[in-house]
Amino acid sequence: MSAALSTLMMPAVASLVVLGPASAAQASDCTRTHSGRVPLVDLGTGTYLGAQGGLYPGGANSRPAAHDSAGRSIATNQILPRNSSGAVDNTNGKVVFASIGMSNTTQEFQAFMQSVAGDATLNPKLVLVDGAQGGQAATAWADPNSTTWQVLNNRLMQAGVTPAQVQTVWLKQQFGGDNLGTFPSGAQQLRDALRSIVTIAKSKYPNLRIVHLSSRTYGDYSTALRGKGAYEQAFAVKQLIEDQIAGDPRLAYAGTSAPAPWLAWGPYLWADGLGADGVPGGVPGRRDGLEWTCADYQTDGVHPSTSGRNKVARALVEFYRNDTTAAPWFRAS
Repeated sequence: MSAALSTLMMPAVASLVVLGPASAAQASDCTRTHSGRVPLVDLGTGTYLGAQGGLYPGGANSRPAAHDSAGRSIATNQILPRNSSGAVDNTNGKVVFASIGMSNTTQEFQAFMQSVAGDATLNPKLVLVDGAQGGQAATAWADPNSTTWQVLNNRLMQAGVTPAQVQTVWLKQQFGGDNLGTFPSGAQQLRDALRSIVTIAKSKYPNLRIVHLSSRTYGDYSTALRGKGAYEQAFAVKQLIEDQIAGDPRLAYAGTSAPAPWLAWGPYLWADGLGADGVPGGVPGRRDGLEWTCADYQTDGVHPSTSGRNKVARALVEFYRNDTTAAPWFRAS
């Protein structure tokens, strides 16, 4: 997504706005209100093309006890105000929370930042930096020499913080065009790219401790291909996190030389459009009532409209205010 850049500064919040028009090459199809796919949070121990549902192992939607305990300890004891060199400084230090991702990610994170700007209940040491960039899909971020990382560093500098102060990240990333090809091999390739992204981030931001991941919202208002890819993207996130839980040494997070941060789901954003009846407010796209209308998207059916961005922003606010691995550093003591 092409974009002009402008600086947006808010109390405890700093970033670049990277927004742009929807592509004129494709238009949304508002008749695609329902795909028949089951959200992972509703699928549970059921399967999709042989892959089990749920956000975590065993079809569960909650973190395994040991993994949860580790994340809570990190959030409370390791994510602390740090000075520009990365040393703990409870007086003048900062806790930098950055986003990494593509065009949808930057639009949604911008809305999130605006929704919490000036909120006195947030940690006064918190600095939000939108590092996500339009047009920069997973393949770009999976390259340690990509300019995406330099752009993020430039945004950190403009926000008055350093790489050593980055301690937590929201990551939402996909391959270009939502094209994952054959399942499950395409999701596995995206899983590998996500693994590269989180380990590169850890190498560049040595105090990065926690990364929360999300997958795409409903994609079928665009094309069937994008709809399939948007849904299957979640399996890449699920597999990545399960690999860490299972002890993959490439994703180890404990110890001074750990190659990765601790990983977990952030908000799971996919719902099956308007549900089986295709009526707003009728049978929802998932059990908790979440649904996506055609009006939640720009005219390409891909990028979020104002209502779509705000819907994701609300989910992020709810998550970061209340999740036990986020609230300790996100909220004021």
